[in-house]
Amino acid sequence: MAFPDRIERTVTLARVPREVWQALTTADGLSAWFGERASIDLRPGGAATMTFAGGMTVDMRIERVEEPTVFAYTWRLPDLPEDDPRRTYVEFTLEPSGAGTLLRVVESGFAQLPIDTRRKTYDSHSEGWSRELADLAEHVDGT
Repeated sequence: MAFPDRIERTVTLARVPREVWQALTTADGLSAWFGERASIDLRPGGAATMTFAGGMTVDMRIERVEEPTVFAYTWRLPDLPEDDPRRTYVEFTLEPSGAGTLLRVVESGFAQLPIDTRRKTYDSHSEGWSRELADLAEHVDGT
């Protein structure tokens, strides 16, 4: 069996897509649920950074901006050397769902990672998305 290349999670949020969009695509929004501190140049090719608890900072590159339905970026993985071109691709898709939003996040590109770190990285991100989406729901829905 081939190594899984993608993680997919969905969550239904009580807020409309435009409100969820702000939480995904602004420095203040991202800092409120995803990391401790964020910066973002919201345009394809724009740079972004996310600093997590403990001080780890991850560099990101914005890939898609289709307000308010699709937002995507690639990010450099901290276990790889800074000059390594391999990145994973993260895409958020927002769809109206009743009075709220169905949010899907897909992260792909794990199969390209070095064999000695692939499983650890995949498992860490898999657990992380479950935790982070719960934080997002708490942030946007107040639950």
